[in-house]
Amino acid sequence: MSARRAALLLMTLTSASLAGCSSDLGAAGGAPTFHADVEPLLQRSCLGCHTPGGVAPFSLARYDDAKRVAGLIAKVTRERTMPPWGAFETDECRPRHGWEADLRLSDEEVATIDAWSAGGALEGERAPSPAHLAPGSAELRGAQLELAPEAPFVAAGESDQFRCFVLDPKLSDTRYLNGWSFLVGNPEIVHHALVFLDARGDSEALAGPDGSYDCFGGPRIEGGVVAAWAPGSLPFDGEPHIGAALPAGARLVMQVHYHPAGATAAPDMTRFQMRFTPSRPEYEMLFALLGNYSRQFANGDGLQPGPADERGATFRIPADARDHVEAMRFTLPATMNGQPTPDLHVHSIGAHMHYAGIDVKMDIEHASGAPGQETEECLLQVPSWDLTWQRLYRYAAAVEDLPRVAPGDALKVRCTYDNSLDNPHLLAALRERRSASPVDVLLGETALDEMCLARIAFVYRAR
Repeated sequence: MSARRAALLLMTLTSASLAGCSSDLGAAGGAPTFHADVEPLLQRSCLGCHTPGGVAPFSLARYDDAKRVAGLIAKVTRERTMPPWGAFETDECRPRHGWEADLRLSDEEVATIDAWSAGGALEGERAPSPAHLAPGSAELRGAQLELAPEAPFVAAGESDQFRCFVLDPKLSDTRYLNGWSFLVGNPEIVHHALVFLDARGDSEALAGPDGSYDCFGGPRIEGGVVAAWAPGSLPFDGEPHIGAALPAGARLVMQVHYHPAGATAAPDMTRFQMRFTPSRPEYEMLFALLGNYSRQFANGDGLQPGPADERGATFRIPADARDHVEAMRFTLPATMNGQPTPDLHVHSIGAHMHYAGIDVKMDIEHASGAPGQETEECLLQVPSWDLTWQRLYRYAAAVEDLPRVAPGDALKVRCTYDNSLDNPHLLAALRERRSASPVDVLLGETALDEMCLARIAFVYRAR
C-alpha cells in the first residue's frame, strides 16, 4: 500500500462548528486568506491525517505547509476526492438522517479554497485558531482490554491466506462490548479482519500450539460476527447505553484475510482493542454481514436474478462489462434463535466490495409501513466506491428515530461493477495478476474475486 493510500486509512473526526469561519472574507473585500478562511476548514476535515507525524504524506498544519500545495488542495477538494467520504446523497438515495462527524466540505467551502488558491494563497492576519485534534489514530478511546495473537503470522506466496487466531478475554461474567478497534500490524497485506464470538470455546480444539489455524471460508464455529475491519475503518465508538453481549467464558476468534500478492511479507501482529459498558445497557447491539449470496433461496431471498442470467441467479461479472449489477436480498425472519425477532434499528452501515466495484446502494423494503412511512427507504449509497475507504457510517439520530427493520421487512443491497480498463482500481488488480486484459470475475473469498456485502450494526431494546 502506498503512502498516499495509507493516508486514507484513518481520519480523526470532529463536529466542531464552522460559525464565523468566513466572516472576514466579506469585510476584507478581497481574496480569502489562510488564517481567516482556509485554516478552520483544514482543522476540521484534514488535520486528522495531515499533521507532523500523521499518516498522510505531508502536513497542512502551518501556513507554509499549505501554501506549497495550495493548487493540489483546491484540485482534490473540487473533485471531492478529499477529504475521503463515500456517503453522498443522490437522485435515488436521500437518507432521512444526516451522518455523525461528516467530513464533507460544502460547495461554498470548496469555492473558498479554490478562490484562496487562485488569489495567490494569501496568509492574512494571524488570529487565534480553533484547537485542532491530534493526528488520526486507530487507538480506541477508553480501551479497557487489548487482545493479541500468541505469535505473529508471516503470509507468503501467490494465494490469499485466511488465518484464525483464538483470543481469550477471560470474562468471568457477561460483559457488553460498546467500542472496538483493530490495530493492524501490517496494513500492506491485511485485506480485512473479522472477530467472531465463540460462546462455547469450540475454537480451542481447532487451534494449533500457537493458538491459530487456517480458516479459508470461515472460522468453523457457530458464533456470529462481533466486529469487522477493512481499509479506511475507524474505531467503533458506541454510546454508553448500547452494547453487544459477550458471555462469561467466551472466546473470540479473529479471522484475518492476508493478501501477500506473491511476496513474503513482514510478520503481522494485528491486535484487537475492546471497551465495555459499566452495566447492562438499555439497548443491545447485533453486528451483521448481509449479502455475498451465491444463489437464490426458495423464499426469493439471496442472490437476485439479473437480465443476463441464463440459468437462474448467477454471480458473474463478464470481462469488459461496465455498469454490471448484482443484487442481494434478505428478509428479517419472525424468529431468531427460537425467540421472536425484535424490531431492529440501523445504527451504523457500510459496504464491502473489491476492485471492480464502483457503486453500492442499500435499502429497506417495508412489508407494512407505519403511518407516513415510505414502502421503500434508502439507507446508504456510495456512488464512487473506493476500496481504500471502507468506513461504517453512523446516523446522527437518537435510537428511537433510527431506520427501523421489523420482521418481514427486506434489506436489499445493489452492487454495481466496472470490469473494464476504464476502472483504475481494476487496473491495479490486473497488474497484480500480470494480465493486460480483464477476465470474468466471480463471487469469492480472495481479493481478486468480488463481493457484494452490507455491514450493519443493529440495535434493539434489551429484554
